[in-house]
Amino acid sequence: MDMNSSYAFTLEMGVRDYECDMQGIVNNSVYQNYLEHVRHEYLKEVGIDFADYTRRGINLVVVRAELDYKSPLQSGDRFVVGLNLRRESQLKFAFYQDISRLPDMKPVVKAKIIGTALNGRGRPEIPEQLVKCIS
Repeated sequence: MDMNSSYAFTLEMGVRDYECDMQGIVNNSVYQNYLEHVRHEYLKEVGIDFADYTRRGINLVVVRAELDYKSPLQSGDRFVVGLNLRRESQLKFAFYQDISRLPDMKPVVKAKIIGTALNGRGRPEIPEQLVKCIS
């Protein structure tokens, strides 16, 4: 599978020793950090500054995270995270993300991260700039 043709955004990363647990594999909670890092990098790529949004009283928040663990990563493994952003409802969007080990593209994690944006009054309202990125 060609990662670049099936995802709106991809990022290659590597496992660091301290991310592994006693079994020598990446701790399950670390995958959420990988996924969040890629979401933030994607938003920067499309011109959305997470910190600027926060300063303006717009908070992008996760309301649900679904992760299916397929196979573990180990220290030193290289991997790629692919991301697509979709509209889920009037007030929610979802990041569909896959983590695949390199170079064999073995599936590691499949995730669906549902989010919304809260305006200055704490009410859900997706900013127009973000709406333009959602397919």
